[in-house]
Amino acid sequence: MTNELAELPSLAWIAAHLRKGYETVLSECAPDRILNLLRVPCAKQAPETKANQPSLDRQKHSKESAPREAVIAHLPDMRAFAMSMARYHALADDLVQDTIVKAWENFDKFDPDTNLRAWLFTILRNTYFSHCRKRQREVTDAEGIYASQLAIRPDHDGRLQLRDFRAAFNQLPPAQRESLALVGAVGFTYEEAAEMSGVPLGTLKSRVNRGRKALAAVVSLKEGEAWEVTDATTL
Repeated sequence: MTNELAELPSLAWIAAHLRKGYETVLSECAPDRILNLLRVPCAKQAPETKANQPSLDRQKHSKESAPREAVIAHLPDMRAFAMSMARYHALADDLVQDTIVKAWENFDKFDPDTNLRAWLFTILRNTYFSHCRKRQREVTDAEGIYASQLAIRPDHDGRLQLRDFRAAFNQLPPAQRESLALVGAVGFTYEEAAEMSGVPLGTLKSRVNRGRKALAAVVSLKEGEAWEVTDATTL
C-alpha cells in the first residue's frame, strides 16, 4: 500500500498546482460586495460574568475591529478554496459572501479561544454542499468511477501543464476535491479537515488517497514519467 501511494501525485505537488492556479485570487483584494459586509458590526459577544472573566484573547476579540481584521486575513484562502469547489469565479464569490453573512450573524457563538480559520472554512464548505443539494448540479461519483474513465495527456515530457491539472482536478467528485484542497492547498491537518467535513479521520484519509489515485488515472502518465511541479515557462 505504501509503495502504491508513493507512486501517486504528492499532496505537495497537488497543493503547488492548486495555489498556482488560484494565485490571482490569492493576491487580489476581495470584491467590495464582500468587504462591505465586514463594515457592518458583527453579532456581539455574550455578556461577561464574574464567573467567566475573559482571557486576553477574548478581550482582543471584543474590540470592534478585531473580528473584521481576522476574517479579512482569511479571505484569500477562502476564495481560493471556494474556487476549487465551485469551479466558477462568480459562484465562488457568492459562496464566500454567504459565508461571511452567516459568520457575521453568528459571531456571538464563536469561541475566540478556538480556531477561527477552521470555523470559517466549515461554514464555507457547508454552504457549498447546501448549494449543491439545492441545485443538484453535481454528479454523484463518490468512488471516482466517472473520473477514472477520462484521460488527459500531458503536453510534453511528463510535465503537466496548469490548464490540464485544473481540468483533471475539476473532474474529481466534490468530496475528493474538498479533501485535497483542505489538506493539500489550505494546510489543515487531516484531523482538522475530518472534523470540518463531519467525517471520521479514516474516511477523510481515504478520500485524499482516492483523489490522488483518480488524478493519476485522469492524467494517465506513462511509466517513469515524474509528477513535477510545472515551471513558469510551461504555465
